[in-house]
Amino acid sequence: VCVPGSVSQHSARFPYYCIIFHLFYIFYAAYVNSCQLVLKHRTSVSMNFFRGVITGQATGPQPTGAETIQKLCDRVASSTLLEDRRDAVRALKSLSKKYRMEVGTQAMDHLINILQTDRSDSEILGYALDTLYNIICNDEEEEQDESEDENAQKQTDDLGAQFTEKFIQDPEHITLLLTLLEEFDFHVRWPGVKLLTALLKNQGVQVQGIVLVSPMGVSRLMDLLADSREVIRNDGLLLLQQLTKGNAAIQKIVAFENAFERLLEIISDEGCSDGGIVVEDCLLLLLNLLKNNSSNQNFFKEGSYIQKMKPWFEVGDDNSGWSAQKVTNLHLMLQLVRVMVSPVNSPGATASCQKSMYQCGLLQQLCTILMATGVPADILTETINTVSEVIRGSQVNQDYFASVNAPSNPPRPAIVVLLMSMVNERQPFVLRCAVLYCFQCFLYRNQKGQGEIVSTLLPSTIDANSISAGQLLCGGLFSVDSLSNWCAAVALAHALQDNLTQKEQLLRVQLATSLGKPPVSLLQQCTNILSQGSKVQTRVGLLMLLCTWISNCPIAVTHFLHNQDNVPFLTAQISENLGEDERLVQGLCALLLGICIYYNDNSLENYTKEKLKQLIEKRIGKENFVEKLGFITKHELYSRAALKPQPVFPSPEQMLFDHEFTKLVKELEGVITKAVHKSSEEDKKEEEVKKTLEQHDNIVTQYKELIREQDAQIQELKEQVASMTTQTDQMQATISQQLSQIQQHKDQYNILKLKLGKDNQSQPSTQADGSQVNGLQTEELSQLREELEELRKQHTLLQTQVGDKDALIDSLKSAAQTSESSGGGSADTELLQELEALKSQVQSQLADINQLKTERQELLRRAEAGAADAAPSSDGTSDAIKELESRLSAQMSETERLKESQAGLEQQLASATSTVAILQTEKTKLQSELQESKKEQDDLLMLLADQDQKIHGLKQRLKDLGEPVEDEDDIDAREQTSDEEDEDED
Repeated sequence: VCVPGSVSQHSARFPYYCIIFHLFYIFYAAYVNSCQLVLKHRTSVSMNFFRGVITGQATGPQPTGAETIQKLCDRVASSTLLEDRRDAVRALKSLSKKYRMEVGTQAMDHLINILQTDRSDSEILGYALDTLYNIICNDEEEEQDESEDENAQKQTDDLGAQFTEKFIQDPEHITLLLTLLEEFDFHVRWPGVKLLTALLKNQGVQVQGIVLVSPMGVSRLMDLLADSREVIRNDGLLLLQQLTKGNAAIQKIVAFENAFERLLEIISDEGCSDGGIVVEDCLLLLLNLLKNNSSNQNFFKEGSYIQKMKPWFEVGDDNSGWSAQKVTNLHLMLQLVRVMVSPVNSPGATASCQKSMYQCGLLQQLCTILMATGVPADILTETINTVSEVIRGSQVNQDYFASVNAPSNPPRPAIVVLLMSMVNERQPFVLRCAVLYCFQCFLYRNQKGQGEIVSTLLPSTIDANSISAGQLLCGGLFSVDSLSNWCAAVALAHALQDNLTQKEQLLRVQLATSLGKPPVSLLQQCTNILSQGSKVQTRVGLLMLLCTWISNCPIAVTHFLHNQDNVPFLTAQISENLGEDERLVQGLCALLLGICIYYNDNSLENYTKEKLKQLIEKRIGKENFVEKLGFITKHELYSRAALKPQPVFPSPEQMLFDHEFTKLVKELEGVITKAVHKSSEEDKKEEEVKKTLEQHDNIVTQYKELIREQDAQIQELKEQVASMTTQTDQMQATISQQLSQIQQHKDQYNILKLKLGKDNQSQPSTQADGSQVNGLQTEELSQLREELEELRKQHTLLQTQVGDKDALIDSLKSAAQTSESSGGGSADTELLQELEALKSQVQSQLADINQLKTERQELLRRAEAGAADAAPSSDGTSDAIKELESRLSAQMSETERLKESQAGLEQQLASATSTVAILQTEKTKLQSELQESKKEQDDLLMLLADQDQKIHGLKQRLKDLGEPVEDEDDIDAREQTSDEEDEDED
């Protein structure tokens, strides 16, 4: 196009522009046509190739799968066009499931290279990640369909582990995958999440280590929970489940990345227990984070997340038709509560969580589920176990549980309702075990609850119109069902655990066996059932009850030995050669007989310690007795019961040992063995040592009481000294006040003197007439000033005397506290001399004061006479004289007041003198008592030294004889530890 008016300038160049434009257009059209032909040719070749591979319709020989995969790998490696590489990777993805081995072997390196180089194309990244996921993940359904035998199945399972190991040989591959997870594109992020999850399933420990050291690795994975796309968020939960398995470091990092808050929000948004599989995944992840991780548990508690668990357990009145997912969710929620209060946790952390659960109402909510109707059996069982561990060892929670009533008519305590299920043989086995565990936890370190249970068995508290816990336990103890016998015996044993008072109270229980026969004690009835030869489970339960009952209770041992049939029965059981099933019963009988020896107070002549040991040596043999005693700990079920407090058994027949009883066996086995092997002389020596130790304790107690009395006396003396010091301070304050008043009067006198001098200068005419009077006034005023000075000196002297008196009191106080015997007489003499000197000074001062009084009266008389002679003088001078007289009268009154205060000081000095005399008397008395105390102390020290030498020798002899001896430091440390535990529980 040419601009008008410029045709002449461009007309020569226009043809050349047109030619160049046409040539450029021709070349461009040719290039486009050639590219289209190449693309159509390649597309047709690729379609024919895939059509031949997939449909099997090919004119030539068909390539094998390995050959096809090899060609595709070559295209991925050599193609320069992104579309070619994308098509090849898509083809590898379609073949990766069928030809997993070939694709994984040949294409993995090329796929990883695609992830590194083609970061800009999300589609090819998605195909590559999907292909890697297919060759690494073990698809169980397809594997089960395609495998023909177990060997092929195992070989297929190993493929995932092999390819995973190859992938993680270079840790940068995991870092690359974590980087790709930051891509928001769905086709990249979702396959990346699935691939990392599969890697963690196959080689979890190695992948966890790489993720842990990767910068911001865990933080990138935590961002998946905030993804708005539910598919990615849900698969992110599965990924974090695998990532946190068995790795405490990663668990802590995930927890501090605000995982608890996010997971609880997801659970709440999904409907809590009514939610779907997502709620289950969140709960499984929470269990991974909290189980056996005290740091996360403390963080969960301190973050007030326990309070947020309460809405999970809000169930309605209509509990029929629970879905399987709801049952699973609630089961996991109960497990989460148990993780926080598990007995394997530290006691302090468990007690803190139990307190929080009670305060926020979580325990009350669990008890509501416990007493609700229509709850599925497995949820009810798990709820009972959860409540058990929430109240275990917590006095407040145990008291609340004791107050819970079942919604029945009439209302019954929840404990009674649960015990009815435990002794009912028609109830499921796991439910009965859960009720037993709940009863054990209710009585654990709960002496109040133990007393309440035992009291329901005593005759004075039995109510015939209601069913009590004691009646249910007795009914189960003597039932025909062996499992009920065992459960009731163990439950009753826990009511006596570490409680001497209840062991003695249970001896009062009497049972009516049949009409017309006298009642039998509970102890005797248990031994009668043992002698009747019932089932092994019943006898084991009764023997555990008896061992717990009479251990550390000499009165119960005496009651047991008082029955003449018990000892022969035990010796007969131990001495017989019975089968494998009866070996446990023999071991428990040996333990029971050993307890009768160890805790025997020798009150029965026929069954003293020495006679029982002689009986064992004659009837059984010491070595045989010890061997039978060892049958208990060698039993396979013993070690299983010793692991944890909860009674978990695969079948009722294997329910033989209780956890607390295993502790008792461990404590008594060694001491019983030593007690049986001891001779009579060693027993006598041990008794002498015990008596010596008791005497030593008595001496120490007396010495402590003496020290307490002396401390009380010293404290009383200190209080007396403090009161005297207070009085002295008050006297000093009074003297200071008087000195200030004297200074004020002195200032007023000076002002009056100046005023009189000015009046004399203003009236020269009367100077001659009043010279005599003024001279008289001046002389009198000088005398009065001197008198005031003398009075001030006297007050100063009195103050000095008070200070000397204070020093004297302090010296007496120090003498009373130190009570030194040496130099005591000389100190008293000096004090008395000082007191006499003070008295003489006071008398001399009194004489001086009386002389001053006389002189002052004479001066006043002369002043009055001079004033009468000077009456004709001027009015101004007479007014001044009157004013002076008023001032003098004021001074006189002040002097009188000072005299009174002086008299008071003299009286106080006299009282101080009497106090000094009293203190000297008390000092003499204290010195004599101190001398006697020192003599008694020296005698006690000598006696204690002799006793310590004897005790040391006796302890050394006991150690030489193999007897365990505890030092006082060990005993004090154990008592301190028990006190600290009691304080944590409070």
